[in-house]
Amino acid sequence: MLKAMMKNINRLYQAGILVLSLILSTGCSKDFLEVPIQGQATPDSDPAIAEKLVTGVYNSMLAGSAFGGIGDVHGISFITATIIMTDDAEKGSTASDQPNIAAIDNFEHTSTNNFVAALWTGNYNAIAKANQALKALDVAPIADAIKTQYQGEVRFLRAYFYFNLVRYFGGVPKVLQIPADANEANSNPVYQTRASVDEIYSLIREDLNYAIEHLKPRSQSQVGRANKGAAQAMLAKVELTTRNWQNAYNLCQEVINSGQYSLLAKYEDIWRQVGDNSVESIFEVQTGQFNNSDFGVEGYCVWQGPRVGGKGGWRDLGFGFNNPTVNLVNEYEPGDIRKDASIIFIDNSGTHKGTILFDGYRIPSQDSVQNARYNYKAYHSENKEIESFFGNRDRKAKNIHLLRYGDLLLMAAESANELGNTGEAATYLNMIRERATLSATTASSQADMREAIYHERRVEMAMEHDRWFDLVRTGRAAKVMKPLKPSFTEGKNELLPIPALQIALSGGKLLQNPGY
Repeated sequence: MLKAMMKNINRLYQAGILVLSLILSTGCSKDFLEVPIQGQATPDSDPAIAEKLVTGVYNSMLAGSAFGGIGDVHGISFITATIIMTDDAEKGSTASDQPNIAAIDNFEHTSTNNFVAALWTGNYNAIAKANQALKALDVAPIADAIKTQYQGEVRFLRAYFYFNLVRYFGGVPKVLQIPADANEANSNPVYQTRASVDEIYSLIREDLNYAIEHLKPRSQSQVGRANKGAAQAMLAKVELTTRNWQNAYNLCQEVINSGQYSLLAKYEDIWRQVGDNSVESIFEVQTGQFNNSDFGVEGYCVWQGPRVGGKGGWRDLGFGFNNPTVNLVNEYEPGDIRKDASIIFIDNSGTHKGTILFDGYRIPSQDSVQNARYNYKAYHSENKEIESFFGNRDRKAKNIHLLRYGDLLLMAAESANELGNTGEAATYLNMIRERATLSATTASSQADMREAIYHERRVEMAMEHDRWFDLVRTGRAAKVMKPLKPSFTEGKNELLPIPALQIALSGGKLLQNPGY
């Protein structure tokens, strides 16, 4: 039953939510989503179905298909739109490989770019699963406490998917239910027109506040599931993005004062399997380490893995995309341990000593490697004695750290500083700097502290998928990117274009973003 139900949902949302306009061609009955398969269990008779649908929402975070299918939530499109597009990285690989990634990297992308379209499809497919799970939970014969817990988890995840969409595209369709029939899908403007940015943020806040109210603290929650602290931290980031400094500060204080989190002693351990779900972790995309299978984000590691080039002679680790820039390298202060923990530097000394990674794996010197630098945070060992590896390079058991305590401390510092509490901001900032073996900040004025926090966020969070959103929310995207990428257009490239297919499916009712 579950497989059949999920097959229907995935089919409906294959090209994004607006593919619902094609329901008429399916020949389905008016209320096909309501009709149970004869003799089979339904959500209102079998509590296991609702639980499995909740699990399905979590599983949607593993989507990484940029070439059709279920779309991309955390795969190469995600990597491109959050890292490659910034000053932290460049496309990498060869010049001719994946020109549509190069187009995004150079701000020359259009509304027909498949990597852009995959982000829309992936996140709306995930939202569809969330809506279906919430619908099933409404009638599931389970205890109220369990029901509200599941509802809180699903609404946390739905808020996250909408947070992605509103930051990528601006206002988007606000879809909270499954359409009753084809007529509703084709006539209800909810499915075919854009809600405002404010309306989407209002929905995100509603979902996260519900999660905060109904989820338990980390210490009372199952590892890997959304909890109260995760919802508070996510909402803090939402408030930071929308410049509601007091709300962001208050939420950060709640997480800090909960005593549930702290900084991991060794920065480099965050990115290794030993650091998964550590005391610093607030929320991660969970992978196959926990079920002994190759159940990971599609292509996350292999797209970013060091690639053979020149003389070759070694088994490379991937496709060679997402190469850290010299610009990022130069941002690190002397003695900052985060540089070598974040970036794989390919040996170019002429001695052919190669580059030895933490697990003992040796990458040859520059004459046998395609690019000069790689994202160390995306590396996952293939030594089964070091990290879980099930043989599938495309789906390595690499957790993605979406929220962590180091990030939250920097959010606390920024919100405190914007409220005029520069001394308190310095306290949080110095906690981060101390772990990086750096001296205390010398910033004292609000303006200097703001720049110090911007710097610290960049090096602390390098290649963690926050840089682009940080540049846009602080109004620095044009200032930073225009000198590096002359094609950047202020007032246009802060957002991605609405995919052309979605506009066509809406009959032109979806309006395009300015400049595209």
